[in-house]
Amino acid sequence: MNRTLIHLTALMLAVTGLASAQTGRLTLQGAVTRALESGADVTTARANLQKAQANLRAVRADPTTPITTLTQAEQDVAGQAATLAATKLATAQTVITQYLGASDTAGRLSVAAAQVALSERQLKIAQARLAARVATTLDVSRAQNALNGDRQDLQSAREQLPVLEAQLARSLNLPAGTDLTLSAPPAPPKLSVTLAALQAGLDKRLPALVQAANGSAFAALQVKLADNDYTPARTLEDARVSAQNAQRSLDDATRSAATQVRDAYRTVQDAQERVALARESLANTQTSLTQAQARLKAGTAAAVDVQQAQVQAQQAALNVTQASGNVWKALAALGSAAGLDVTGLVK
Repeated sequence: MNRTLIHLTALMLAVTGLASAQTGRLTLQGAVTRALESGADVTTARANLQKAQANLRAVRADPTTPITTLTQAEQDVAGQAATLAATKLATAQTVITQYLGASDTAGRLSVAAAQVALSERQLKIAQARLAARVATTLDVSRAQNALNGDRQDLQSAREQLPVLEAQLARSLNLPAGTDLTLSAPPAPPKLSVTLAALQAGLDKRLPALVQAANGSAFAALQVKLADNDYTPARTLEDARVSAQNAQRSLDDATRSAATQVRDAYRTVQDAQERVALARESLANTQTSLTQAQARLKAGTAAAVDVQQAQVQAQQAALNVTQASGNVWKALAALGSAAGLDVTGLVK
């Protein structure tokens, strides 16, 4: 292969790569994975952990390192590891929220367009009824106002969608102007872990609690180092007071975190129940649509009645999608609160 051919091949690959950068089809899992691989916050947290690990290796390799310095280096690694894990969960939560927001808005566009078409038809019916003197100008005015409101809702959704997609693209560290095509979010997983399991070990997972636990452990070490016959009694007493204060702070923070986990857990349970309610409502609207179609065929209903039932069914289907999205968001919030992934998306 000559140099000219090599250069042409490289140019074609570059052009192909540029084209790929301008468009992208995403799944929810793919979006989260990309954010965890290239997101700025995760990258920074990962670098900080690597730095702490390198420092710990150096400290351990030095036989003259004091026990306090070694303990602090070990605690720094534990703290940075917890921070990285928490940053991944927080990043996943942000991406899940942004992805569902954009996907939901795209769904609302379809329903809003259908509603506008229905309102336009209802306005024409009101105008025809007015001409036939079986309606009033107030009826026409109301129909016009309803149409104007529906058109504004459609326009608002149209303007909001690119903004939400741009926010998602920025979280994924994609080039500005990337055209995203979002796949429909999958059904959220069932919450299989118990509340007790999520509340256990919070001081090993949550950065704030890890820091508090490290502070308590270091204070206890100071007591141990001062508990001898060559350290002033006042120093030992001060160390004991500091250790007691640190333990109280840890206990208080742990209780607060456990409460947050409990509240987030209940939110997930409530969101899951609302999915079932939304599905029941969808089944009802689908039945109403079938009945309206049957009445139209029998000549006992108008075409506008079927159109209205169709819009209601579309809205009910969107409600199911939104309810499922709320479960995803609740699971992500629970994961951040507990320091454990319950979405199955954080790899």
